[in-house]
Amino acid sequence: MTSAVSWSREERALFNPAFTGLVCARVVQGHAVKHTPACPLPIVVTAAVMAFQPAVRELLPGSTAASMTKWAEDNEAVKVHMAANVPGLTDVVRPGLLFALQTGVLTLESSALSLTGRSIPASITGSSPETVAIQKAAHMLGRWLPTAGTTATALTLLGVRP
Repeated sequence: MTSAVSWSREERALFNPAFTGLVCARVVQGHAVKHTPACPLPIVVTAAVMAFQPAVRELLPGSTAASMTKWAEDNEAVKVHMAANVPGLTDVVRPGLLFALQTGVLTLESSALSLTGRSIPASITGSSPETVAIQKAAHMLGRWLPTAGTTATALTLLGVRP
C-alpha cells in the first residue's frame, strides 16, 4: 500500500486512526454480542481489514447464521482480495488499534481486546454511506468470524496465515 503522504484526501479521511480505531471497536462490540466480551486480537485485525474492502463487504452473508466454511468455499475471491490487501490494510488498522488502546476505548489482556467504560455508542452512524457500511460490516464480522471455530480455523478459511 502507498504511504499516507500519497493518499487522496478521501483515503486520508477514511484511514485516519480515529476512524480505524472505531472500526476495531465495532468488531469487539459485535463479538461481545454473541461471544465472550474479549475478542482475540487476530479476529479484530482480520475483521477490520475485511470491513475496509468494498469487494469483500459485497460478498458477506446477510446473516451470522451462515456457515463460514460454506461461505468461504463459495466465495474464493475473498482469499484473493485478502492476499492482495492484508499487508497494506494491516498497516492502516494498526495505528487505529493503537489509538483505541491509548484513548481507553479498548483494553488488551492476554491477546484479547475488550471495550472499556469509554465505550462507543450502540447505534452505528456516520457522515457517509461508506463509513456506515464499514462499521456495520465490522460489527457483523465480530459476531460471525468466531463461529468458524478456533481463531486459526477462521483465518485459514480466509487464506490468512494464523
